[in-house]
Amino acid sequence: MSKRNVQRDVLNTINKKAKKKVTQKEIQKLASTVKPSTLQSEAQLRRLIKQVASMANVPVSESTIREIIQAVKSSGMNPQQMESMMKMMLRR
Repeated sequence: MSKRNVQRDVLNTINKKAKKKVTQKEIQKLASTVKPSTLQSEAQLRRLIKQVASMANVPVSESTIREIIQAVKSSGMNPQQMESMMKMMLRR
């Protein structure tokens, strides 16, 4: 599967779950701010989760935020794996 198809699939999945349409440009803009250190810092990761939730107009509980943070920390996830994380989160 090409990178373009994966990006389109992720965007379609997000828009199915989101309460507001999210554009590829919005996602790319947010993704461009993510650095490896973002996934290492709990405060930065928490901020990123809240930004994504706000962008999609989807409420995220504190317990879900803690679960996502724990999953990222335990997996040793890096920015290249964020696509997988997004798909995992959207299955909930």
